[in-house]
Amino acid sequence: MEAQARGLLETEPLHERDEDTVAGADFSSMLSEEEKEELKAELVQLEDEITTLRQVLSAKERHLVEIKQKLGMNLMNELKQNFSRSWHDVQTTAAYKKTHETLSHAGQKATAAFSNVGTAISKKFGDMRRK
Repeated sequence: MEAQARGLLETEPLHERDEDTVAGADFSSMLSEEEKEELKAELVQLEDEITTLRQVLSAKERHLVEIKQKLGMNLMNELKQNFSRSWHDVQTTAAYKKTHETLSHAGQKATAAFSNVGTAISKKFGDMRRK
């Protein structure tokens, strides 16, 4: 009985299976005519409130677009800003810094090695010309 009473007090939202269970039940035979009328009135009121909220949301979204246009913000600018912010975040990570240092060091060593190879080749060609 306690588990059943606790079920009535749950504050968790209904899940799809719960909605299906409730939708499949026929409560109309358990309600008086007065209760049915009250529920119908509440249903109409809720539908009106939902419609109003949708209209308000739509108006706010239009206003948002207008403000962004006045500020010169568009989708491409927002994408660029998001990319720049994300790239900055990546660059400040320890992993990126360590990788950057390692690759930079490897690049310096490779440059020095190519330089040495180039010098050696030039020297060989010079020796071959002199012979």
